[in-house]
Amino acid sequence: MTLRTLFLQAPSFDGYDGGAGARYQMKREVRSFWYPTWLAQPAALVEGSRLIDAPAHDQSWDDIAHEVDDKELVILHTSTPSFRQDVHTAELIKGRNPNAIIGFIGAKAAVESQKVLDTSAAVDFVCRNEFDFTVLDVASGMPLSEVDGISYRDASGAIVHNKDRAVVEDMDTLPFVSPIYKRDLTIEKYFGGYLRHPYVSFYTGRGCKSRCTFCLWPQTVGGHNYRTRSIPHVVEEVRYVLREMPQVKEIFFDDDTLTDNAPRIEEIAVALGALGFGRPGFPVSWSCNAKANVPRKTLEIMKAGGCRLLLVGYESGNQKILHNIKKGLRVDVARQFTKDCHDLGIVIHGTFILGLPGETLETIEETIEYAKEINPHTIQVSLAAPYPGTFLYKQATENGWFDNSNELLTDGGTQIAQLSYPHLPASVIFDKVEEFYKRFYFRPRKMGAIVGEMIRDFDMMKRRLREGVEFFSFLRHRKQAA
Repeated sequence: MTLRTLFLQAPSFDGYDGGAGARYQMKREVRSFWYPTWLAQPAALVEGSRLIDAPAHDQSWDDIAHEVDDKELVILHTSTPSFRQDVHTAELIKGRNPNAIIGFIGAKAAVESQKVLDTSAAVDFVCRNEFDFTVLDVASGMPLSEVDGISYRDASGAIVHNKDRAVVEDMDTLPFVSPIYKRDLTIEKYFGGYLRHPYVSFYTGRGCKSRCTFCLWPQTVGGHNYRTRSIPHVVEEVRYVLREMPQVKEIFFDDDTLTDNAPRIEEIAVALGALGFGRPGFPVSWSCNAKANVPRKTLEIMKAGGCRLLLVGYESGNQKILHNIKKGLRVDVARQFTKDCHDLGIVIHGTFILGLPGETLETIEETIEYAKEINPHTIQVSLAAPYPGTFLYKQATENGWFDNSNELLTDGGTQIAQLSYPHLPASVIFDKVEEFYKRFYFRPRKMGAIVGEMIRDFDMMKRRLREGVEFFSFLRHRKQAA
């Protein structure tokens, strides 16, 4: 008999995007929430389960406490920034329902399983690496001693590390996550500053062949072998969204870099075009993560098939820094890619990171000027975040780059500049984020484009005004956190 199971993203900071889908957990410059896909996937496997995403739904412990009363198994997603709060929630659950088995999933649990279990007796087991079928085995009543891919506390209190579980190779064996969104979540609660609202996101594959030293999921859970769902399987989930969630205006494919496999993304684009995407009047668009090296021919096929936006990790405008982080990208190639997207009418949300190895005041200036030159529609500027399990974390530890503390966020959820170099202290890197935003957005050309967009679309006007208030509030809180 399947255990009565709750999948939970625990309550946390107000406006904190710590969900089991956010690559980096923090409060955003504009209020944003990613879908808890990494929780929804095993929830889709476990019959009769329930998913609660408390941060996105503004739920406190008091709001959800009753939900744990009859549960036999509770699975919490955790991350390095949210870990203390997640442990506190686990202890509250045990205090209310001592018989519940509590398991932790996520990158933090995968790479620091012993540490997680040592922290609190309330945590009975953690899942290492890819955990969908691991959770299913536990929920099916299999003794913990027989479940591959977990570390657990046995009856004597000793911590036992079972053998690893093989990763999923046939991705079509995983059920759709969108029915779980429809069943358990209010999709209007999920925002992306650059995505049409409401949106839905899911994966068409896992893993990423790139070796970026800072990137979290491939180095901790997903791996570097890109395993994909079949095109018909992907298209059928898109059909489900169109049929069952008619309010959705955009579908975001959340693969680390969907465009790494050009023939496959072209095939997906053609299949989506056959559904109506890209045709005049069709109400839904699609978007995805992309590396800034997609050939123009592929971009043309994507655009024809309804692709509206690409989320592109430029990271830096300095070639040496891109080499340092093993980005596998040339600045001149990225520049041409961006020009092609502008020519074709594909919108770009560009992401940049300050404080990566090799950063100087001069390279920061180079990156700001580069961003202004290539001119993505919107940008996100983050601080280098050395999460445990990444090569960047190993570098920072070995070279003594950590600035006083290993904390990634303030108590209020604002990102901290963790890395400090003899020639470039963390405080300077922190301040440069605000300068980057102001110099990019407060230009006549960019301000005119934003105002024009608002004039053409009343819904966009309301949205941009709200985001403007949130943006300035974000900057104010950053100053208070400094």
